Amino acid sequence: MCLKARHPKTKRDLMNMKTFCLWIVPVLILLQLGIEQVESKKYQRCELTRVLVENYNFDKTFISNWICLVEHESYLDTTKVTKKGNESKNYGLFQINSKDYCSEGRKGGQCNMKCEDFSNDDISDDIACARMIQEREGFKYWKGWDRFCRNPQNLPNLRVACNLRSLSPVRSPRGFLTG
Repeated sequence: MCLKARHPKTKRDLMNMKTFCLWIVPVLILLQLGIEQVESKKYQRCELTRVLVENYNFDKTFISNWICLVEHESYLDTTKVTKKGNESKNYGLFQINSKDYCSEGRKGGQCNMKCEDFSNDDISDDIACARMIQEREGFKYWKGWDRFCRNPQNLPNLRVACNLRSLSPVRSPRGFLTG
């Protein structure tokens, strides 16, 4: 209606059309912003700790390594994308590289994932791939972990800061782990 060149029949029609156009643009902008917020997530340290332990059954023994890694790789931001010098990119919370573990624009790589899927607020696919990488290459795969978290004295004390002892995996009514 705003974009069509229609001739209003009366002044009232002209005013209604202008009013509608003035309202529709801000509404569309707000809708676009709302969609963007749903697609991204910036975690807090203890929030991510809780999610990883309770929803994804991360071992408490290594959770400080995972949190330290994520803090230094993506700053706890699910939308983080980093261009690398070798024409590849790192994606998402765990900064998974497009050279070996995912493909841009289509599923592929060793995780058989589309890289862009690692840059949204659904971290289940990120976790599956990160766990596979960690099993194959260890935490040393991540430069942020190797540089800042390798020394156990540098790991965050989540037991105290996030009350880690109180966290346990969430179980469904049938007794299976969720996530």
